[in-house]
Amino acid sequence: MSRSARDVSVIFPTGMLGGGFPAETIARGIELGADAIAVDGGSTDSGPYYLGTGTAKTTEAAVEHDLHVLLTAAREADIPLIVTSCATAGTDAGVDWVAGMVDAIAREEHLRFTLSTIFSEQHADGITAALAAGAVKPLPPAGPIDAQVLRSCEHIVGLMGFEPIADALAGGADVVLAGRATDTASVAALALSRGLPPGPTWHAAKTVECGGLCTTNPQSGGVLVDIDDAGFTVRPLDPNSACTPTTVAAHMLYENADPFRMREPSGTLDTSQAEYRPVDDKTVRVEGSRFEPATQHTIKLEGSAIAGYETIALVGIRDPNILAEIDTWIEILDEILTDRVHALLGLDRAEYETQLSAYGHNAVLGGLDTHNLSQAADIYIARPRDLLWKSNDELNFAANFEIGISKEIESAVTDIPRMGVHLASLRLPRVNPHW
Repeated sequence: MSRSARDVSVIFPTGMLGGGFPAETIARGIELGADAIAVDGGSTDSGPYYLGTGTAKTTEAAVEHDLHVLLTAAREADIPLIVTSCATAGTDAGVDWVAGMVDAIAREEHLRFTLSTIFSEQHADGITAALAAGAVKPLPPAGPIDAQVLRSCEHIVGLMGFEPIADALAGGADVVLAGRATDTASVAALALSRGLPPGPTWHAAKTVECGGLCTTNPQSGGVLVDIDDAGFTVRPLDPNSACTPTTVAAHMLYENADPFRMREPSGTLDTSQAEYRPVDDKTVRVEGSRFEPATQHTIKLEGSAIAGYETIALVGIRDPNILAEIDTWIEILDEILTDRVHALLGLDRAEYETQLSAYGHNAVLGGLDTHNLSQAADIYIARPRDLLWKSNDELNFAANFEIGISKEIESAVTDIPRMGVHLASLRLPRVNPHW
């Protein structure tokens, strides 16, 4: 297929900045003609802790490592680099945090470029006024919200669409660092700013939002997506991986309530008529996606407020006598804890919560668990990213698991702020780039 002047090819190296990827996959994508590198820096997957505290889930060392590879490669190839939802939650401080790393790398490598930072935090007073005017509506299953809840939030961010990023690129930005944005906004900004149709654009952006998750080997690195007027083509950047019609189509199921429809601030993607066909044993072509423009642009709000504090204690038990009566033992322990808390702290049970979870027994399913305790059951704690694996030649599974707390891995047992989340929809003007 011949390439037109407005077709766009984008490298999406990993599902989250700081998650890591083989450096050689970036070089391969550039050799294949990439016009830009885009990567998402955050998510709400791990709960509201990171928004509430304004901190990143990924370590500074991991983010700096990925940024160094991407920034130097992008500047050498003279193509844009776009990072969205900086520092996990996309707070203003998170954008500045990533910008500081970019500045340090630029000085170290003697790079010169134009940097655009886009901020997405919203002030409670402005949201309260919009609420009073009827411009804020709850997203199911969230209930009504009031001014007191808004003012209790440590941070409120608005999920921007593609427009602010497209504005930054049109203004000459070589590197764009954005606050909270939809996972698809970075790729869509590149394609839509060139006049490509929104149907293939949004579907392509959705497909590659997690890098290699749309391939047969999610851990292998990222993908290259080529978007044109009729559709898009996606391929892995690791020669040992592959995209198949099943792995590509399956990604519409990922973090999406409807396998055929996905809402964006400017409208809704409809893939019900999309057709997926293999180009070769590693590449997939998709055509037939459509986009329904919304009559009113809306911005999803994410807010996080301190709701309390958690202390975590891990206890290992292998005594066969206790394991044989584990439910009774847990009931007794709960009674002892209740008595001790009342005696030492003067707190009644209604003033705090405890949760005793017997991993290796029924912590996940409770009374529905049919595991036989006469058989040993071992568990381990891993990063959610480590729970993605190749199941067979056709399907990849992001394991169905629950993160019991928002900050799921602690280097030590500490008090952890527990955050409450409220999501709403709001009409807001376009976020302007800050240069």
